[in-house]
Amino acid sequence: MTAGEPRVAVVTGATSGIGLAVTRLLAGTGHRVFIGARTAENVTATVKQLQEEGLDVDGSPVDVGSPEQVKAFVQAAVGRFGSVDVLVNNAGRSGGGVTADIADELWFDVINTNLNSVFLVTREVLTTGGMRHKDRGRIINIASTAGKQGVVLGAPYSASKHGVVGFTKALGNELAPTGITVNAVCPGYVETPMAQRVRAGYAQAYDTSEDAILTKFQAKIPLGRYSTPEEVAGLVGYLTSDTAASITAQALNVCGGLGNF
Repeated sequence: MTAGEPRVAVVTGATSGIGLAVTRLLAGTGHRVFIGARTAENVTATVKQLQEEGLDVDGSPVDVGSPEQVKAFVQAAVGRFGSVDVLVNNAGRSGGGVTADIADELWFDVINTNLNSVFLVTREVLTTGGMRHKDRGRIINIASTAGKQGVVLGAPYSASKHGVVGFTKALGNELAPTGITVNAVCPGYVETPMAQRVRAGYAQAYDTSEDAILTKFQAKIPLGRYSTPEEVAGLVGYLTSDTAASITAQALNVCGGLGNF
């Protein structure tokens, strides 16, 4: 990459919530951003919207749990914008319930979507995406405070996010000599469409209202409120910067004080 040339970023799960906020921030700070999500219509609509905002964004649909689709997705990103400088592994899903009653399909899909995908996309960006041949790179994995502590009725989700944190620390140390940094951002409660689905699930499990669950959750947060997608994106943006070059193999919280670990 020559001086002044825009850096290329790839963001998964980028059509709503944290992924969309990250895309807006990176594109707004001069990155060319290639986005992916499972639903083609959502990718097309999001790309159109962001391009109309004057941002240099494109994308294609991808199931991040499919090695074949991940390869095609990264090839498309390189074909459109060039080799990849920044990867944000954001795609994920919620999932839980009474552990003794969890179906195989739910467990395997949560692990595949939240953890296996991080390995698959990262490996493809390092190889097909050309990142391992650079002397600078940024890999940022969106984990969760649930990746540092157990969450009641959330065993699949918590297990997957612990895996993301472990992968991040291992790969960060492995790649440190190359100048590529690898970090995890661990949101707590963030107001997104997924958060609404989670509250609905707990309301059903506890036979109460979603408003009651929201009040209960807010009471656990020292700041007394959910974080915003933009606040999470702000840390992602910092980690992509030159001044964050000595931060690697870390799992950093954005959680309103929910987790002080």
